[in-house]
Amino acid sequence: MENSTIETKYNKYIIAVSILIPVVVAVLFSVKLKDLGFQVEPLSFLPPIYAAINGLTAVVLVSAVIAIKNGKRKLHERLMTTAIALSLAFLVMYVAYHMTAESTKFGGEGAIQFIYFFILISHIFLSVAVIPLVLISYVRALAKQFDNHKRIAKITFPIWLYVAVTGVIVYVMISPYYVN
Repeated sequence: MENSTIETKYNKYIIAVSILIPVVVAVLFSVKLKDLGFQVEPLSFLPPIYAAINGLTAVVLVSAVIAIKNGKRKLHERLMTTAIALSLAFLVMYVAYHMTAESTKFGGEGAIQFIYFFILISHIFLSVAVIPLVLISYVRALAKQFDNHKRIAKITFPIWLYVAVTGVIVYVMISPYYVN
């Protein structure tokens, strides 16, 4: 299959996934398993795990950029695939936690509250925006359209890195308010 045909073939999937993930997460975020009759304990052990996964994702992303700058294309490819897998693992754990536990309210006041909500809101919006960027970047690499891949990756990388790092920051800022 011709490379441009590969990209065209995947465009409809990229659009569908880019819409479906945020919608499904939003719906599942509001669903509590206990309200559906399931007797489940809150998965309160998950937030530090998925925060650590965000941190690891940031390290993997930086490592992938270093790898490609050093001409290690195969390592770069493996690291980027790992970053995608880590992001998916985060997403599954995040949704599982929120389906079993009430949302934690931030208890800080004053300037720190403004800072927290700015970071949280930018994190949420950019986490939605990065989905199609990651998928387009990945498909262009698979299609061996490396010039096009590089162009979009220059946009995707800083946004994805910001989302990963701010995920950790949000966790650190809200962690004192988690109910055990």
